[in-house]
Amino acid sequence: MTNSTEQGHVHSSIANGIATIEFYHPLSNSLPGVLLKKIAETISEMGKQNEVSVIVLKSTGEKAFCAGASFDELSRISSPEEGKIFFSGFAQVINAARKCPKIILGRIQGKAVGGGVGILACTDYCFATKFADVKLSELAIGIGPFVVGPIIERKIGLANTSCLTLNASEWKSAAWAKEKGLYAEIYDNIPEMDEALKSLAMKLSKSNPDALKALKKTFWEGTDHWDELLSKRAEISGKLVLSEFTQKALKNFKK
Repeated sequence: MTNSTEQGHVHSSIANGIATIEFYHPLSNSLPGVLLKKIAETISEMGKQNEVSVIVLKSTGEKAFCAGASFDELSRISSPEEGKIFFSGFAQVINAARKCPKIILGRIQGKAVGGGVGILACTDYCFATKFADVKLSELAIGIGPFVVGPIIERKIGLANTSCLTLNASEWKSAAWAKEKGLYAEIYDNIPEMDEALKSLAMKLSKSNPDALKALKKTFWEGTDHWDELLSKRAEISGKLVLSEFTQKALKNFKK
């Protein structure tokens, strides 16, 4: 199944107990609100399918996994309410992933920025290539990773999250991300990564579904309040995006 718009698409399929969700946007797989909504809805939908044991979350292409929030859409936000709605899109993806009863495997073929780091962090087990560097760039445009911060902090701790957040212009290597816990495994190239991912996905698809469901629940213990938490965080970002600093930074970026 494919949901397509002029702003990209989200494709999903099921084979041998494995659901694959793949998103695409022509600007380095950046995420406008419509794609965030479709990703969240598709994760929830696949979580309800009895024939699905495990979900693979991936993006199209070879160089960029996800460039984060759509700058075109950010620059068009004209009110705090619009801002909250946009940033709530990332909250919806994270909450869909944490509520989904299926194990989610991440496939990270290239660089991830900002919200893209949050998307990969909400998977339960993450494969990456050595080219999959990460960066939280939000502070550089006057915002901050408020919505994706909780899931990243849950994976790598407060100190490492602070490091990524405050040094907003510096890329951290895939090796760094593996060492800190964002990635479970890294590979020299995409074929090697895909082979390893396929192997684990097949093993999980043959595992006891009740055990997998129970494990998924334990992995996310202590996050029941995240619907409210991430909504409040989206409100913070929604206000900051209207600041003079951020509006100027977005204009400079587009130039």
